[in-house]
Amino acid sequence: MIRSIVSDMMKFSLLPTSNCLIYRLFLFEVLWIALTFPAYAADPSSVLIENVHEYFPDHVGNEWVYGGTMNEGGMVQIAEKNTQFTNVSKVMGEETIEGLKVAVFHDTNPGNQGPSDSYYRRDAAGIRYYGSKPGTTLERQLVPYQIVRFPLEIPSSFHQFHRKGLKLGMDIDRDGESEKVDIVAISSALGLERVSVPSGTYSKAIRLEAKMTMHVHLTGSGKTIQGTDTMTVWFGRGVGLLKYIERQTIPSFRSENERVIEVTEVLEKVTLATDVAVLPKYHSP
Repeated sequence: MIRSIVSDMMKFSLLPTSNCLIYRLFLFEVLWIALTFPAYAADPSSVLIENVHEYFPDHVGNEWVYGGTMNEGGMVQIAEKNTQFTNVSKVMGEETIEGLKVAVFHDTNPGNQGPSDSYYRRDAAGIRYYGSKPGTTLERQLVPYQIVRFPLEIPSSFHQFHRKGLKLGMDIDRDGESEKVDIVAISSALGLERVSVPSGTYSKAIRLEAKMTMHVHLTGSGKTIQGTDTMTVWFGRGVGLLKYIERQTIPSFRSENERVIEVTEVLEKVTLATDVAVLPKYHSP
């Protein structure tokens, strides 16, 4: 399942360097809300993915084991710090949020950050993200939002969201006041590719990419600093998330030096309680 990049970036990207540990997803972030709009004109050579729900299995009991690597460094040298970790993602059941049934995904250690739960709803329009526990102040202002749109066309691209003046929930410059943030995210479906991971080789995996840009307005100095998060993910038919690579640039409010964190998770083992997700399980609202 795609993971939320909004919550992950807010957990790590603007903290002091010593606390910058990252991520899931995706998850992916890959997100769009009711304010989204197309960012491109239809291409007559584009490919419409059939049975797209089969790329996102969400049956209770499905389990994925991922091997992860986190590299941290400066803009010139990314591998100053290298950490290996394991993350197990499992569909635990259902809960009701805002009167709607959502699937509960539990991750034991996404991005080497410890356990978390994420909530998703899949229907005929796509997959919508309903937040996570533990979540963040910023995330709570954005959810729910769409993370995958059906039908899925390749190539395609659109704005996931564009919001201004949100509460960051952190005092970056330590002046006693929480900062405000403007945030924009764009998601793209880039192609069908052959992907090899420890669990096997998968032909025609869907490649998606999401890029989020945040402009944080510092209350003390009036300065604006920028952080970015780019996540690329691959999904296999009947399997789900095969691999993701997330790269964050982390601004410093004291200097011009930026830190970079790069996280990769690859599928090592998958256990599916059923072959594929059954789309009629949720009906389009």
